[in-house]
Amino acid sequence: MALSSEEVIRFADLLKSQEESLVATWTDEVASILRGRLSHAELQRQTLDLFRAFQGALSAGATGLESEAGAELRAQLSELSSTRARQGFTATETAISIFALKDAVVRTIDRSGSDADTLRDYVAFSAFVDRAALFTFDTYVHTREALITDQAEQLLELSTPVVKLWEGVVAVPLVGTLDSARAQVVMERLLQTLVDTSSPYAIIDITGVPAVDTQVAQHVLKTVVAARLMGADCIISGIRPQIAQTIVALGIEFGDIVTKSSLADALRYVMHLAGGRAKAN
Repeated sequence: MALSSEEVIRFADLLKSQEESLVATWTDEVASILRGRLSHAELQRQTLDLFRAFQGALSAGATGLESEAGAELRAQLSELSSTRARQGFTATETAISIFALKDAVVRTIDRSGSDADTLRDYVAFSAFVDRAALFTFDTYVHTREALITDQAEQLLELSTPVVKLWEGVVAVPLVGTLDSARAQVVMERLLQTLVDTSSPYAIIDITGVPAVDTQVAQHVLKTVVAARLMGADCIISGIRPQIAQTIVALGIEFGDIVTKSSLADALRYVMHLAGGRAKAN
């Protein structure tokens, strides 16, 4: 049910005339919902900004939230959703904060005495608030999805460190499952580190990988090939007895890639190679 032009004007005047009472009542309603998780001053500021956005939209002739006159209100609702999402509030708490405006309006109408026109206007305004709350809910969900995606990417980077073990030797200690997305991050970070450090040797340690299947082996082999194209020799460490048996059972071929049972063995092997290379030079 959309507000008519006449209803918009009447309700905008009602909101303006009762601003102080409505904002106070709305703030109290939201405070009871959020149970003290925001300070009263902060909550009152948010409520006042939103109230004036609602009143301004109606004064500008907004018969629907999607109209040009509702642009400022949409911006305020989006800001509220984004802020609440980052603060850890739920989507329900955020939407109910908007729905609470209807209760505040009803209480104010009851106190001031209402006529039939005012009640009809309230019904139309109630639908307007419902759409605003749904808009807030939708914006909240999109914001949370973006935050979760960003956090997942940050965790992915943190879980794939490339460390410098020695001059000319870098290592990638893998822990957990190695899927396609993570394998791509591993490859990119290793190659960039090889460029930054000009290291001729790289150790890929799979001690922390619980199981090696064909997919994991393929990811590791691709990383080794990419490193070789950058001029670096790769050694795979962390080949435990169970992993060795699985690799043999699956028929996975590492070719001429050197494998070692532990990171320490791999580092000793690399140091031996580095020493031989230094003598040759």
